[in-house]
Amino acid sequence: MLSSKYDVVIGLEIHAELNTKTKVFCSCKNTFGEEPNTNCCPVCVGLPGALPVLNKKAVENTIKAGLSVGCSINNLAVFERKNYFYPDLSKAYQISQLVRPICIGGNIKLDNGKTIRINRIHLEEDAGKLIHKTKTIGTLVDYNRGGIPLIELVTEPDFSNADEAVEFLDKLRRTYIYSGVANCKMEEGGMRCDVNISVKPHDSKELGIRTEMKNLNSFKMVKRAIEYESKRQIEELEKGNKIIQQTRKWDDNKGKSFALRSKENSHDYRYFPDPDLLTVEITQEDVEKIRSTLPELAQDRIKKYVEIYNLPLYDAKILTNEKFVSDYFEECLNLYNNPKQISNWIMTELLKVLKDKPNCENLNEIITKENLVSILELLDSKQITRPNSKILFENICFTSKNAKDVAKELGMLSSLSDEEIKDFVKQVINTNPDAILDFEKNPNKVIMFYTGKVMALTKGKANPITTQSFIKEILPNYLKK
Repeated sequence: MLSSKYDVVIGLEIHAELNTKTKVFCSCKNTFGEEPNTNCCPVCVGLPGALPVLNKKAVENTIKAGLSVGCSINNLAVFERKNYFYPDLSKAYQISQLVRPICIGGNIKLDNGKTIRINRIHLEEDAGKLIHKTKTIGTLVDYNRGGIPLIELVTEPDFSNADEAVEFLDKLRRTYIYSGVANCKMEEGGMRCDVNISVKPHDSKELGIRTEMKNLNSFKMVKRAIEYESKRQIEELEKGNKIIQQTRKWDDNKGKSFALRSKENSHDYRYFPDPDLLTVEITQEDVEKIRSTLPELAQDRIKKYVEIYNLPLYDAKILTNEKFVSDYFEECLNLYNNPKQISNWIMTELLKVLKDKPNCENLNEIITKENLVSILELLDSKQITRPNSKILFENICFTSKNAKDVAKELGMLSSLSDEEIKDFVKQVINTNPDAILDFEKNPNKVIMFYTGKVMALTKGKANPITTQSFIKEILPNYLKK
């Protein structure tokens, strides 16, 4: 528990790699997982004389990302050189934006009603990747990632705790995915977060000295890092020590942060306009054309699921966590108008299977929407029992089999007439007469007992609802005897 004497002030810098076929200033492929240093060319590794050419799709995706969070779009955007030396930056500068970014302003509203202001979104090139080996081998550099189009969203210091920061990241991730600008696969580095943290006395209007933790690539990591660093700074102040402005490394295994270097300011990077790239002119017509392509976003679907489909907010959030899951839900809904039943099956059955298939991004590969709907229709029409519906689901997962055909093959479909079910009810009552004695004290227990016996005797072919109604109808006659 943090001391109430202090306020924690947090700002985020969030990087996301854009969905484009090629890199931002050259024609190298924008793909993940290739052999090291195979997607490189003289431009993206900065060889002398190589000239960059701006990727139009990257600019369009940046504009779309900005529009999806309420940003204004600059009519002129300038690219600058951010100068620093680090092994993963082969040119010793990064092409980025400072003075005139593509997107300015915007905000995202949290569930508690708090609005988090966005300062800007700018487009830049990603750096290469350092691969730390043993002390003998040293550190290797893979430049495949160098030059991939990267957008950086910078917030105002509006967060007060780790939970708010994580909620913002979650909402932003969904927004980027639904708008189609980025896949945000954090395990692949597709979305990463730098966290700026400071603490100040509760009654002070002046912000404290901040520290920055870079390249946090999971929500859990962000939460743990913020909580640790907030506590560390408060403890330092309580001891009478000063906070040093610095960049710190978060070690998630140890649950601690460590000082790396003193924190730079923007003037340390000696920004200046890149002489090889022209100013980008963005007309209002360009902006409106891109705005017209914005799809239904996650927050819109959540609202629709709650207000129109009457789903609980919990269900709506689970269904929209991944766009391909939400798309599958809507595909099923087009075939069978039972939102809650479809939602229940996706959340309890399909997502359980999906956990073991982390690379699957199409639920139709697990079970087609037609087959899932067939199971639900059989279940809702009482042609199969709930236990059998789950067995049927397991039998057709990852197959091209037809659900109804498999149900017939397994003998699941109810084929008994009402008279036949009545005969089975009388049979189990006659062979289990002692249970009747408990009927007045515990009627539901007795009814469920006889229902189970009928289902076992008919191998699940009797309709359980019909069976229970007949038990209720027939039992009173035995009580009179």
